[in-house]
Amino acid sequence: MEYYQHRKRRNRFLSILAFLFLLVVSIACKQQKQLTRIESLFDDNWKFHLGDIEGAALSSFDDHGWRKLDLPNDWSIENLPNQEPGKVVGPFTKESIGTTATGYTVGGTGWYRKTFTLADEKQLNQVIIHFDGVYMNSEVWVNSKQVGVHPYGYTAFQFDITECLNPAGKPNVIAVKVKNEGRNSRWYSGSGIYRHVWLIQKQSVHIAHDGVFVHTENISTNEANVTVSTTVENSANENAAVQLQIRIIDANGQVSTTSETTAKNMKPGTEEITQRIQVPQAKLWSTEAPNLYTAEISLISNGKVTDQTKTTFGIRTIHFDAKTGFTLNGKNVLLKGGNLHHDNGFLGAATIDRAEERRVELMKVNGFNAIRTSHNPPSTQFLDACDRLGILVLNEAFDQWVRPKNPQDYSLYFREWWQKDLKSMIYRDRNHPSVIFWSIGNELNERADSLGYAIRKELVDEVHRLDSTRPVTEGVCEFWDHWGRKWETAAPVFSDLDVAGYNYLQKAFESDHVEYPDRILVSTESYAAEAYYYWQGVEKHPYVIGDFVWTGMDHLGETGCGHSKISDKPGPRVGLQPWPWFNNYSGDIDLCGNKKPQSYYRDVIWNNSKIEMMVHTPIPEGMVETCSYWGWPDEYPSWNWKGNEGKTMDVRVFSKSPKVRLELNGKVIGEQTIDTNTGITATFKVPYEPGILKAIALDNGKEIASKELKTTGSPAKVRLTADRLTIQANRNDLSYVKVEIVDDQGNVIPNSTIPVTFRVSGVGEIAGSGNANPIDMDSFNNKVCRTFRGKALAILRPLKDRKSGAITLRAQADGLETGEVVVRVY
Repeated sequence: MEYYQHRKRRNRFLSILAFLFLLVVSIACKQQKQLTRIESLFDDNWKFHLGDIEGAALSSFDDHGWRKLDLPNDWSIENLPNQEPGKVVGPFTKESIGTTATGYTVGGTGWYRKTFTLADEKQLNQVIIHFDGVYMNSEVWVNSKQVGVHPYGYTAFQFDITECLNPAGKPNVIAVKVKNEGRNSRWYSGSGIYRHVWLIQKQSVHIAHDGVFVHTENISTNEANVTVSTTVENSANENAAVQLQIRIIDANGQVSTTSETTAKNMKPGTEEITQRIQVPQAKLWSTEAPNLYTAEISLISNGKVTDQTKTTFGIRTIHFDAKTGFTLNGKNVLLKGGNLHHDNGFLGAATIDRAEERRVELMKVNGFNAIRTSHNPPSTQFLDACDRLGILVLNEAFDQWVRPKNPQDYSLYFREWWQKDLKSMIYRDRNHPSVIFWSIGNELNERADSLGYAIRKELVDEVHRLDSTRPVTEGVCEFWDHWGRKWETAAPVFSDLDVAGYNYLQKAFESDHVEYPDRILVSTESYAAEAYYYWQGVEKHPYVIGDFVWTGMDHLGETGCGHSKISDKPGPRVGLQPWPWFNNYSGDIDLCGNKKPQSYYRDVIWNNSKIEMMVHTPIPEGMVETCSYWGWPDEYPSWNWKGNEGKTMDVRVFSKSPKVRLELNGKVIGEQTIDTNTGITATFKVPYEPGILKAIALDNGKEIASKELKTTGSPAKVRLTADRLTIQANRNDLSYVKVEIVDDQGNVIPNSTIPVTFRVSGVGEIAGSGNANPIDMDSFNNKVCRTFRGKALAILRPLKDRKSGAITLRAQADGLETGEVVVRVY
């Protein structure tokens, strides 16, 4: 009882303290009647020209004939001129310099210009232009003066443009040149200012950009101790008496606790101020309960509030050990991971907030709890979604160091820029509780020679200096690029890494552990077809903390990486596929967001389903199928095989149950025993006849689960289903509409390939559309889209005018009932 009375008195005291804190800050702001900072989204009303053009950097340049657009913008996803069947289709062309790597899309040089005028805010005497991401080689001018360059396409950057600006009330012109030239990427990168842009106005004494770092020191039953380190910049020409006030706000908007420093004399320059704060009754961040807090920081200089900012964070602890594995808040967590590139399918690389969030949602709902951002830093919006939804992140910096993988790639700039880009990534992302690793690279050619050892040590030391709270890893593969070298010679690679990243090296788990018992392993890339064996390694050995499949979702470029082919003899299992392939097709989830066969297989592996069943497409007599290492057999959950009556179909059943039974129309086809020591797949030969194919999981002769595939009726209707029927009147919001061909009973017809024509009306537009077929270029962002295995996708986006109302999408197919969906915009 005494303890509870003490806690009650303490909570009352904290409430009073919080009230007084708010009162002091409020009075200070009102007395000074001044702005502390303005952060404006700077996406609207740009002008764009594709192609280099002389004089475009000058403010006097005449751009009246340029195209008007808003950011984010990816010009590589837009339809090309001079369309020609088989040669130029949508955004794809056979003449693409990137060919299979970039999915036959094109880059080039583009110019962006914007005219803007600032109000007279005398106290805000520093102006910053901030770019979340530009691909790539950007050059920025303000009022004809170059303010900076930035080569890397995946890190945020900013420039102080104060000295370049015209007086308040007079127009300014910003010009940005973007060069995505030559062969510089192994996947679809997109082109242009593809992430958000911000204009930031500050006072002379302010909090540095990305200058707040919140770290959990320890947690206990009743409270948590967090450290808040704030970097203050004094760009004035005189000393200032500075102090910080912090409010910690919980997810319900309530003040959890406050903290205040005493005033200190600060010379012109930069200084870090650290506060240690106790958070009572702390709600921890985890994958199951991703509780978030907000730290609101006020900077007081010479008695006046001169800056205010806030950052979201989570209270959690992480620990890595070869004996206990990875623990989050003291609990063991196995990383169920997938690799993701950064594109948003039919939207290209454009960072539309809802698109970033949806990819994270799809990973979560399909059983993943971790994502590797291969092979570059993701958008802030992507990590925000991981924080909210409870997804752990392996945040990766680079795909190359000094040795190129393409002639014009980042290796040209690495020596000069790696420190700046590493700091940009870490400072921007260090408050995200979802981020648990930093990765410094992937499959580097120089990984195991003297040059690589020296570079790695520099990078690891720098990461530890910038953030000592997370481990450093790197994706390391066998020596396919140095034929003849044995894996054993890679041992020195891991001496500087906190966690060893193994790409496709499941067979080395146990033998390497014998040799290096303290080495912590994570499978940074793996084959979907071998998922069961990789996951056995994770479940069996604590030193193997997780597995990241290549890939979690299909992405543009790396065409046909996950292909399967039918031919008269076995073919090679490596190699990208030529035109008309345009996506990699190795994901668990397809380009529309639907589950692929390997996702169902993984459901059984991860105990999210007790039984799943797939049927292989008929293989002509005398022919064989070859799957790439990253591919999957051409099978899917369908019992629609008209024209194959009486022919033998190959059926695979996935289950961990001791025995599975297969029935067709109530008749037993056969039973098979599952030995989970060797796998979870039972195979059957089934003569096709229409009806119901049923797989049953048995344990001690009792049915514990089943799965049915039913022959459907004929196509009757186009069905439209929106993921959200209400969205905001904001260009960063979207509604994803699933398009399905169904019979008169509402069953999806899994083998239907039917052209569907889209029509949209109201306060929105179709931002993207298509199907999951990796070779159907004609349907990509076309108003006429064929379904693939009965499905397609349309993405609705509110118009710019921010009007409320409705967006109506209609989908028409010859001879079928038209589908319609109405999405409300508010």
